[in-house]
Amino acid sequence: VDVYHEFSHPYEMTEAMVKALKPGGRLVFVEYRKEDPEVPIKLVHKMTEKQVRKEMEPHPLTWSRTLDLLPRQHIIIFKKNGEKPNEQKGK
Repeated sequence: VDVYHEFSHPYEMTEAMVKALKPGGRLVFVEYRKEDPEVPIKLVHKMTEKQVRKEMEPHPLTWSRTLDLLPRQHIIIFKKNGEKPNEQKGK
């Protein structure tokens, strides 16, 4: 929760997390909304949904949905590309 923006090497960290996921596994970001000036957090500790989605583009992930259930944070959900093991044909 609210850690992605703190990584010194976010690309490499994301690459490692995605590698650990099974096909269909989820990677979930909970980040303070940079779009909202009312969120009383320094800008360096906030991310826009657009920014998170753009940073995930190089990885084998598909954006699933964004939930705005929390008053100050986005919940941004991605799924790892590929078939889930129980969806493989003939098995």
